[in-house]
Amino acid sequence: MSVSLLQELERQYSPSRWSPRMSADDVIKAHVKALKEGTERARDMAQTLLNVPYGEGDGEKLDVYIPNINSLDVHLVVYIHGGYWQFLSKEESGFIAVPLIDKGVVVVAVGYDIAPKGNMDLMVSQVRRSIVSVVQQYSHISGLYLCGHSAGAHLAAMVLSTDWSQYSITPQIKGAFLVSGIYDLLPILSTYVNEPLKMTEEVAVRNSPSKLVPQLKLSSCSCQIVVAVAENDSPEFRKQSEEFYKTLEASGLNVTMEDVANTDHFSIIEKLVDGEYHLTKLLLKMMGKS
Repeated sequence: MSVSLLQELERQYSPSRWSPRMSADDVIKAHVKALKEGTERARDMAQTLLNVPYGEGDGEKLDVYIPNINSLDVHLVVYIHGGYWQFLSKEESGFIAVPLIDKGVVVVAVGYDIAPKGNMDLMVSQVRRSIVSVVQQYSHISGLYLCGHSAGAHLAAMVLSTDWSQYSITPQIKGAFLVSGIYDLLPILSTYVNEPLKMTEEVAVRNSPSKLVPQLKLSSCSCQIVVAVAENDSPEFRKQSEEFYKTLEASGLNVTMEDVANTDHFSIIEKLVDGEYHLTKLLLKMMGKS
């Protein structure tokens, strides 16, 4: 690949360079600040169970945000954080509970081993096992929903593509919000994103949801899927979402595409702290909570 082509590919896969709000460095700082503040708010509002193990590894822990409503009819949203598989953690991932707690929804933020400690196969295995653990711990879930942002949307799509016959249970996931995700890992192999991940082509192929749609259809045929993309995501990010949406739709899956106006790669998820935000209202509607 020529230098100029690689530079353009790297620019396309650098979401912070596409925000019209502020500079690349500033938008990332503001993003971390917004997520941390939202998570602090959620921790003040909800009862929390922090660092609940779902596996043996140090990084295999969940944070649970529990509403003050005792109900046997529990809707539960599992949130998988972004950060290009190498930044962020569950510690900044409770923010989406802010508008959901009042509605009696339990929120679980999943921790996983980001690179370089974790590789792609491990991260995918971890999020899958976290879902199994949640279902085992909450036997009275009336609806299980997934939400993932960016790298987290990729991991959520991998959860939807799981062959559950290899696990002790088959989770019934009713809905999934895949927000500004990457569904084909091959384009990032030659970019800076892959430096800590060290993926080979083989690893990228087996962990690309776009290549696993037949399995996704088998495992998640009754799941309502929302593929959301920001108006100011890069053309390449927008293409990733549009192509994945079209592939799912062509397979006869229950999928809708949301092109969210006046958002960039970061604000599209930050705004989930707001009960009046378009995606929040859509999520509550999906759960019958609007």
